[in-house]
Amino acid sequence: MLMRTDPFRDLDRWTQQVFGTPARPAVMPMDAWREGDEFFAELDLPGIDPESIDLDVERNVVTVHASRPELDSEKSMIAAERTRGVFSRQLFLGENLDTDAIRADYHNGVLRLVIPVAEKAKPRKIEITRHEERQAINA
Repeated sequence: MLMRTDPFRDLDRWTQQVFGTPARPAVMPMDAWREGDEFFAELDLPGIDPESIDLDVERNVVTVHASRPELDSEKSMIAAERTRGVFSRQLFLGENLDTDAIRADYHNGVLRLVIPVAEKAKPRKIEITRHEERQAINA
């Protein structure tokens, strides 16, 4: 088997990890969807200590911060392909969501956010008032 060596391979791999590529983004991959009166967002954070996750809401922006510690410099690494350091992602929410009622759960490396639709944004029926015409009775 013939193997070519590329002196820039490690530099390319590092650049892809830091800046990402379309096939492998450096940010937290996310799925988002709506079910009934709730929006869901799931962000992949495998191997992240739950204590390192910060979730902040300011106006209609949810910011997720998480960190994976740097490798111990005393270890003689054979492969170090997982991105380390601080991760951050912002979700810009519409006015129709209730940011005061966001719930978050971290399980099996996935952070799940549940964001309910605000009561004022839910569809509702409007009652129509009917006025009957009054006619004078002639006697």
